[in-house]
This record gives sequence, C-alpha cells and structure tokens, in this order.
Amino acid sequence: MTKQAVTLGDVMALDLDPHRVEAGNTYPNIGIYSFGRGTFGKQAIDAAETSASTLYRIRAGQIIYSRLFAFEGAYASVPAEHDGAFVSNEFPTFTVDTARADPAFIGWLFRWSETWRSLRAGAVGMGDRRQRVHPERVLRHRFALPQLTEQRRLVARLDAAAAAVERANQLISEVDYDLLQAARNIIWQAGEDPKVWVPCGSFLRQRALDVRVEAEIEYAFAGVYSFGRGIFRSEVKGGSTFSYPALTRIRAGDFTYPKLMAWEGALGVVPTECDGLVVSPEFPVFEIDAAIVQPAVVDTFFRDPRTLPMLRSASSGTNVRRRRIQPGQFLGLKMPIPSTAEQAMIMTILERRNAVLEARRDSVAALQALLPAMLNEAFDAAE
Repeated sequence: MTKQAVTLGDVMALDLDPHRVEAGNTYPNIGIYSFGRGTFGKQAIDAAETSASTLYRIRAGQIIYSRLFAFEGAYASVPAEHDGAFVSNEFPTFTVDTARADPAFIGWLFRWSETWRSLRAGAVGMGDRRQRVHPERVLRHRFALPQLTEQRRLVARLDAAAAAVERANQLISEVDYDLLQAARNIIWQAGEDPKVWVPCGSFLRQRALDVRVEAEIEYAFAGVYSFGRGIFRSEVKGGSTFSYPALTRIRAGDFTYPKLMAWEGALGVVPTECDGLVVSPEFPVFEIDAAIVQPAVVDTFFRDPRTLPMLRSASSGTNVRRRRIQPGQFLGLKMPIPSTAEQAMIMTILERRNAVLEARRDSVAALQALLPAMLNEAFDAAE
C-alpha cells in the first residue's frame, strides 16, 4: 500500500464560520458523543436564553470536536442531517482538502481510539476532566495517508461493516422492544378498570438514610439514566469529596429516582448488579411490597414513556430544568395493579426477554468488537 507520512494540518484546515446571535432567532444545535460515536441533535439555541454573542455554523463533511471532552474521544464528522447547525466556540471545525484526503476517511480516522489517545497526550489543563485539546495540537497529529483510491476502498469497507452492525443491532432492539411492549400493554390494559389504580404509597415504603459518611472511606455510587434507561453503577467518591453527612445503601429490588430528573423518566428498580451501591439524599429509596406488586412490574410501568405526563404533573418548581418530585408527591401518584395472573404473565414475558437478550449476548459482544478491530486493521496497515 502506497502511503505518505503527513500531519492533519497537511490535509485539513481550521474553518470557522462565525455568526452574530440576533434577537428573536433560534439556532439548531448539536452535541458530540464521546468515544467516536458521532453527533446528535440538541434543543435549538434561543437567542433570548444564551449568553453567547457569536455562534459558529457547521457544514456536512467537516471534522468537529469538543475541546472539553476530546480526552474521551468526542470527535466526529458532521453528517448531512446536521449541515447548517450551530455550535459554540468550544467546538472547533475543520474542512478537509478533498484533493488530498477523502473527508469520510478522515472521519473514520477520528473514530479510531488510537487517534484520541495520541491527541489526549497533548491536552492541557488541571485534572483529567478539565483537559482541553486545542486545534493546533489536532493539526500537528501525524498519521499515514494512503492514496485517494485506497482511502475510498477503506471507507467503503468500513461503511459496509458499520451498516451491517447497525442492522444486526436494530433486529435485536426490535425483538427486545416488542417483548417489553407486550409486558407494558398488560399493565395498561389492566388499567382500563379505574378500580385497579392505587396510590404508590400503598406498596412503596421509603427507606431511611442508613450510611453515615466518613471522610477516609470511599463510596461506590449508583446513578439513574433519564428516559427509562434504568439504574447504573456510577463513580466511586471519597467521603471527603462531598458534603452529604449520610447516604442510602440500595438493594436489588428497591425503587429509586433522583428528585431533580424524575420528571424525564429517571427512575427504576435496582438491578442485581447495583446491589449494595449508595445514593445521595437527593435519591429517595423505597422498598416494594411484593405481596401487592412484583418489583419488575413496577419497573416496567414507570420506565414506560407513557408515564412521563404523570411524572411531570407531580413535579414542582418554576424552572423546567430545576423541577423536583418530592417523595410525598411520588407516593401520591397512582399505578394500575394487574391481577396475580396478569403479573405472572408479565413476569413470564420479561423472563423470555432476558433469555433472548442473554442468548444474543455473545453476538452483541462480537458486533461491538467488529468495528474497533477493523479500524485497527485499516489504520495500522496504513502506518
């Protein structure tokens, strides 16, 4: 393979398109996923709500990154659907010289983890999460550039592999979604009888804070994703790094939510893998009376997007991003309680769903490993 040692500055240039923010306008906005996973649409920037006086328009095919999150791979090639969006000065953009490099090839270069690791070595700032990679450092990055025909061949292979991975993941997601919806629909169908709706306080009992914080001890925290995506293992913090005097230790089968984000579906039942973690006092924790309703049924109901209007109606506060659901308000919400036979049917469906996902675990792992392996092959071969 014919290749040439070059810097990114040889094949692309910083290309900023500043626009003054004008009163009365809104500006389509994007964010960048970490770990080379591309861009995503965000809420439009309203001139009346931003402190920025200048925003920067981006174009399809440009390379863009987040200065603040470059250390964890927040680089991307701008896709067609985000052409014309606007970003702040924290998102430098570059235009590729198409006479020397295929923009899609450079985009794939930035999806390769070795590229971010090399650039991270040149980051500046105090602390890992405050380090920034400046455009000059990006442009100095050296790599091996094949001829255009070879670049396009590699792009075609990588694009085809990415499409195959996406199709396979979509099929798995569809099976998962169909089974989950079947379980959810049993609950809502039971709810067609008004008499089965009961206050959450009839089957939830709030647990007290039970972990006294000591400065020299480290605590493994749980977090809760928004939009019904469940509970996850978060970070480990030393007791001297936060101000809460007490925490709650969560157990598998407990129900919890963050007061601040519950209105957007950040709630759920604690999974086995999060048993024994802790949460702050901002996360009310409840035991579920399984004699009335199975924890998995509660989890299935409250992580359903159809519960969002109910959750939002229970939130208090004037600022939408600061609204909270206090425990008393949550306990006053109502949930339909299916019959014992219906709950057994729901549990059977959920067990089948878990079995399907478990059977596909190896396939999913292989799919997730495919693109990194191909990127290693493509760019190691190019060097």
